[in-house]
Amino acid sequence: MASATDHSQSPEGDTPQVTNRRSAPGVSKVNWPVFIVSAAAIVLFTLWAALQPETAYNTLETTFDWLSTRLGWYFILTAAIIVVFVLVVACTRVGRTKLGPDHSKPKFSLFTWASMLFAAGIGVDLMFFSVIGPATNYFVGPGVDIEPESLAAAEEAALWTMFHYGIPGWAMYALTGMAFGLFAYRYHLPLSIRSALYPIIGKRARGATGDTIEIAAVLGTIFGIATSLGIGVVFLSYGLNIMFGWTVGLAVQAALIVLAVVVVTISTVSGVEKGIRRLAELNVLAAILLMLYVLISGNTVQLLNALVKNVGDFFSRFPGMLMETFAYEAEGPIVDEGWLEWWTIFFWTWWMAWALFVGLFLARISRGRTLRQFIIGVLLVPFAFNALWISFFGNATVSQIMDGGLSLDDAMDGDGAGFFALIAEYPGATFVIGVSVVVGMLFYVTSADSGSLVLANFTSKAKDTTSDGPSWLRITWSVIIGALTLVMLALDGIYSLQMAAVIIGLPLSLVLYLLMVSVWRALRQEKYNAESLEATLPSALSERIGEAGAGAPGRWRRRLARHMHYPTAEEISDYMESTAMPAVEEVAAELAKQGASVYCERGLVPETDIPQIDLHVDFGEQGMFKYQAYPIEYSVPNFALRIHAAEETYYQVEVFSATGSSGHDIFGYTKEQVISDVLDAYERHLAVLTMSDADGGGSVTLNTGAIPNDWDHVRTRGNHE
Repeated sequence: MASATDHSQSPEGDTPQVTNRRSAPGVSKVNWPVFIVSAAAIVLFTLWAALQPETAYNTLETTFDWLSTRLGWYFILTAAIIVVFVLVVACTRVGRTKLGPDHSKPKFSLFTWASMLFAAGIGVDLMFFSVIGPATNYFVGPGVDIEPESLAAAEEAALWTMFHYGIPGWAMYALTGMAFGLFAYRYHLPLSIRSALYPIIGKRARGATGDTIEIAAVLGTIFGIATSLGIGVVFLSYGLNIMFGWTVGLAVQAALIVLAVVVVTISTVSGVEKGIRRLAELNVLAAILLMLYVLISGNTVQLLNALVKNVGDFFSRFPGMLMETFAYEAEGPIVDEGWLEWWTIFFWTWWMAWALFVGLFLARISRGRTLRQFIIGVLLVPFAFNALWISFFGNATVSQIMDGGLSLDDAMDGDGAGFFALIAEYPGATFVIGVSVVVGMLFYVTSADSGSLVLANFTSKAKDTTSDGPSWLRITWSVIIGALTLVMLALDGIYSLQMAAVIIGLPLSLVLYLLMVSVWRALRQEKYNAESLEATLPSALSERIGEAGAGAPGRWRRRLARHMHYPTAEEISDYMESTAMPAVEEVAAELAKQGASVYCERGLVPETDIPQIDLHVDFGEQGMFKYQAYPIEYSVPNFALRIHAAEETYYQVEVFSATGSSGHDIFGYTKEQVISDVLDAYERHLAVLTMSDADGGGSVTLNTGAIPNDWDHVRTRGNHE
């Protein structure tokens, strides 16, 4: 790749090369190696499955049987480890670390943020499994000494589905969201999976290693999306059969898949995506009303009693359920029906396939929140809704089966008949079934739209944390996903998709382990940063006192004036050109003269064209030193004296290190004060490297400043707000 920045030194070797660069946010460029390889792999697999369906199915089945029976314990253990890891992060001191600079504030209010988390827990698959799951659990009776189709099996039927949609899966989402958010918003890397693994793979993130990781992520995400869309297609085709008499089969399913592709194309080309999002928000309200309908129209008291019991049983039995492998079950429905393989193991691998997708969304809405707030919110808010939905629909299903109103075979039907058969037992069934189909349809098309967007982003080079892949790429991915979903359904319906999800879960589980190591290393670095600030504070203070003294003539007046004035863009530009940038460049030149590996680049802030400067000192495999003076725009506070603020906005010249800004404003500093500030930061960085080396973790430190080439685009206004 061609470098966007020249990191070399001048011919004399004593002055770092300074590059002026203009960057602007916009549509991301395609990452051609990742796109071509991943798209080709899926297209070839789809063609193979279409042309040789029997061979493809047998291969899937053989691989699935081997993985689920030989490595089932591994998937269950992995889910447990992830739960423990995110809880440790949330409950310890590192939980105070923010997804963004230390001074950053959440973009969304607590209520709005919780509402978005709430909406993330709803989908057409929840409608499908909230009935078929408890019905199957009632028939199988998972648990210790539970007789199938007994009262004990009925008490636990909804509980196990609640468990499969509960905290373990959301812990996977919390892990990936935490990794995306930390490295994008706190360490200024692109919002991509290779960024989240930077502490492990280092500079290789920009090459073939990074591409390979992202290809694996794309393939896993595709099968996760295809599984969900396949379930939605089957569910909706049965609902349309009830409403209009359309035959349940590939013809209707193909029409639904084409509909999803058309919706994605329209939303992408016409720009009505926001309208679709609004429909999705209204759809959440409709889903809530549907849940309340079942609660109020059914045996309300019994359903509420069952809810309280389910929640109590969930938390009291959670550790045992989390590690349950049914190791001593030699016979019975759990073994004969392959319950563990088709339910717990499938769900954990399915969550893994969706983890990067949903984690990306969670990170984008959570900038400025602490890890503790983020993890607790992600674990509990969506689960709360899932628990309500599954408890009401699941217990209503089991009650109807036990009372003879609903056939067990219908409830367990893999074509989605169970949900509509349950609704048929309630008053106003025809209307409610129609509403259910509409709700499921909107969930289905918005999932397809979101899936194509995320895959386009995964196969693009992010210019900033808010840029998306090109429109044609989104449409291409929607077509590929649709073709894959249809071919997999043709093999053996939902079962083929479930088998594929388990198979793809193996490499994705390895990615999740790497993310845990990466996050742990980053958080350990945070500890070093905090300790280095304390260790170097005396030196910084003595330098300030020795330079000018607190009582230097006129200094206190200049200090007061800085807090009474709200500088404009023009003033900031003049200050950067006359003082800040020459000071930083002078330090860079001296560092280079004394043998350091230095580069210093000038640039322009996107949209405003105000100058900014970025100084890096390379320490090889150790963490690179970064000092970036970057103007940030703010709204003038309400308490400001308007005589000192003619505009509605003003600027600060904030200093960014590899871990973001702490809100430190250097506007108004003299040249010597800016130089002292650079040296203070440099001394703190040396202290961090010393602590890391003494702790035996020299390779742990984050080399975020070393990210070259296309990754330079990440240093845009969106990362510094």
